[in-house]
Amino acid sequence: MDAQTLEAVARASCTARTEHLGLDHEGEQCRHEHSHILDSKTHGSGYAGPQSRKIFCSHCRLQRWLDVEAALAMAQADVNIIPREAALEIEKAALLSGINVRQLADGVAATGHSLMPLLSALQKNCSPSAREYVHYGATTQDIQDTAQSLEMRDVLDAMDQALETLLGKLSTLADAHRDSLMVARTHSIPALPTTFGLKVAGWIDELLRHRQRLAEARQRVLVVQLFGGVGTMAAFGPEAIPMLERFAQRLSLQVPLTGWHVSRDRVAEFVSTLAMVTASLARVADEIRTLNRWEIAEVEVGWSDQQIGSSTMPHKRNPEGCEQVVVLARLAKAQVMLALDAMILEHERDYRGTRLEWCAVADVSHYALMALSILTDTIDGLTVNVKKMEGTAHAYGDAICTEAVVFEMARKLGKSSAYQIIFEVSQASQRDHVSIRAAIEADARVLAVMNAGALARLFEPRTHLGMSEHIVDNVLSKLAAR
Repeated sequence: MDAQTLEAVARASCTARTEHLGLDHEGEQCRHEHSHILDSKTHGSGYAGPQSRKIFCSHCRLQRWLDVEAALAMAQADVNIIPREAALEIEKAALLSGINVRQLADGVAATGHSLMPLLSALQKNCSPSAREYVHYGATTQDIQDTAQSLEMRDVLDAMDQALETLLGKLSTLADAHRDSLMVARTHSIPALPTTFGLKVAGWIDELLRHRQRLAEARQRVLVVQLFGGVGTMAAFGPEAIPMLERFAQRLSLQVPLTGWHVSRDRVAEFVSTLAMVTASLARVADEIRTLNRWEIAEVEVGWSDQQIGSSTMPHKRNPEGCEQVVVLARLAKAQVMLALDAMILEHERDYRGTRLEWCAVADVSHYALMALSILTDTIDGLTVNVKKMEGTAHAYGDAICTEAVVFEMARKLGKSSAYQIIFEVSQASQRDHVSIRAAIEADARVLAVMNAGALARLFEPRTHLGMSEHIVDNVLSKLAAR
């Protein structure tokens, strides 16, 4: 067969197999509904968890739109824009359980409008008099933006809880290893002595800043939208502002000064902040992945008897959880670009931004919460090899103590002169592949200002940890003071 014929046979074979596998385990025809990795029954759990799935469930989103419509009606009744009897009826009818969702989907496809079919269904469930007040004076984006604020609030609530859990585990880890000696590495090369507790304290400090960012973002981001077609509130009459305030109170959201139909900085801040949190989680995960390498082996990720690292190499215990956190951070970063693009809109209304945000807000939330979950499990199962850490520190003691030698010599020679001597000796020893310590101890310039005993004491890594324990204690105190 020629190449084209082979390709045709292969394509036909693949199609035939796909058609055959279209039946599920109960013999029903597959409806091909799970085409995105998030929806995959087999692999989606690595990208989204139960919390974010519940928040962004398509049915729950429709119900949330109905909840906002009910709050709108009740707020309008509070200030006598519509009759209270009508508002109560709308509130009672605003239940998705009383609406045929499949017909709703058909309606959206037929009308090309994301909300009108839902409003029509709500009106049908109201009396002729009450249905006249459904969605009274509002525009579609008022409802959908306000509902998105409620979604973002639920996400921030979940983030707060997940961050607290992770911080608690990191606090225990830092406290247990505040004086666990290890090599600090810069540019991937051994640099100076440090402690594992200090490394973990750095992680905690970064996450504490994120916790503060998330708290501050709530005040700016979680606001209602209810300004009508072009932001003037003209359809609501003289009670527009009191209605806006009652609407916000009923939904426990903030009141913005102006409409934000095309002013999308709040949503961009939400997406960007979650992406930043996820990037920090990825830094921690990647550090663990690196220290988990066999040739370093200073930490070991947890492993169960059911896990399989490789289909061909039986010995493998891959740190796939750490890798997945990095994957999620990169996916989260991609949503920031969408959120920034959604800020560039025209005039008083432009739906291009909304449709970008529906993807970006949900996706960054899935990824951030999943990354928190995976990293928390990783920390929970982490084994810290203290002996290996300390052994590595002593193995590289010649190099990682050179700074201490410089500053001891600087007492008599000055820092620049002392540095130049040790620089020359250490660089020559590496070039000649001899011991740095032996070269320093044999150098006449060094011995002229320091005796052998004092020099020997400088090559003990544990004596050069500086304020490590104090810094760890400061971080843990700040964490405990929340």
